[in-house]
Amino acid sequence: MEPLPGFNDLGQDTKRQLHKHPAIRTLLVAISAGVIFLSGWGIGSGRIVLNRDQLLNKSVQENGQDNLDYTSVEQVYDVLRRQYDGELDVDELMDGLKAGLAGATGDPYTEYLSQEEAKEFDNQLSGTFTGIGAELGKNASDNIVVISPISGFPAEKAGLKAQDVIVEVDGEDALSWTVSEAVSKIRGEKGTTVKLKVVRNKSQEVDIEITRDTITLPSVESKVLDGNVGYIKISRFGEDTVQLARKAALDLKTKNVKGIVLDLRNDPGGLLDASVGVSSLWLDPGKTVLEEKRDDKVIKTFRASGTPVLKGVKTIVLINEGSASASEIVAGALKDNGVATLMGVKSYGKGSVQQLERLGDGSMLKVTIARWFTPSGINIDKEGIEPDQKVERTEEDFKNQRDPQLDAARAAI
Repeated sequence: MEPLPGFNDLGQDTKRQLHKHPAIRTLLVAISAGVIFLSGWGIGSGRIVLNRDQLLNKSVQENGQDNLDYTSVEQVYDVLRRQYDGELDVDELMDGLKAGLAGATGDPYTEYLSQEEAKEFDNQLSGTFTGIGAELGKNASDNIVVISPISGFPAEKAGLKAQDVIVEVDGEDALSWTVSEAVSKIRGEKGTTVKLKVVRNKSQEVDIEITRDTITLPSVESKVLDGNVGYIKISRFGEDTVQLARKAALDLKTKNVKGIVLDLRNDPGGLLDASVGVSSLWLDPGKTVLEEKRDDKVIKTFRASGTPVLKGVKTIVLINEGSASASEIVAGALKDNGVATLMGVKSYGKGSVQQLERLGDGSMLKVTIARWFTPSGINIDKEGIEPDQKVERTEEDFKNQRDPQLDAARAAI
């Protein structure tokens, strides 16, 4: 995400807040960029790209020694037991150690999730939870940032925007928090409210009050626009996304639409295999969807398969700064294979792949195992994908419920 360099145009109080905590160095579980706190949808990285079938290979394991020396850790624990003025929870200490071990990699997407967080993570893949409906992450300045409010839910309705930096939650300074801490503070019971103070456009402080609700997020929606334009919106890439997207494609084909608008705006991503399956609706079997590389060597190539229901159908793909991870895979695959035109603004930019490792006590380790590249060999990490045709949607458009991006796509079909 864009850093907020200097914050030169902010008020002095905000400047002091934003520079007070330059980095997170605590042994707390830190959910990485892309935690959706609906509240909180823990797929990450924009939602993260997950490939559950891949295992960590030998080359990764060879990066470190066989065992760690925990002597100094035991010394720290002994001091805490003797001198700490308070109660020690051994389970929390162990979670903190494991979180710190993962966090010490320096990779925002490699993280340890406690048993409770792992359960929440699994629930999030099902698409139903309680919260406000937005995705959180970290920007280059280590601030909590809104990657995208999820369309149609409380955060968006209350006016929360992508790129908003969260500086306060219910009056508490949020700038030293991990994303996990922000999620836990923002989440709450249905019908209750949370007050956020955000910095928008690096200069404007905005107070937003949001009423929490139960969030049920269908991964695919479809309809016919203008009588002959098919519209498919994918809000996440989950277990059911390929099936729902294929069903939508077949339905629209029977209605003889002259083209398709594929809306991936504010889609934070999800399962890698789902992105391959969706891309296959347009691509001939065998066409490259993406490559995974480790140490600059290709370790796996993902190719289209099945019947390309929408092959040859004119397609416009809408992307924006909230399109991340799996949605960027689809956009990149369709663009590079020449079967779609991208419209909107530059996407988020997440080009890594995470592997889930479930631990014996019910906790989970999420590990970055590779980088993914578009069919043209481009890794979009921190760069994003530029649209073929740039179309912006301004604050004024949002306020007046105008959608020039969708209007431009409809007009181009």
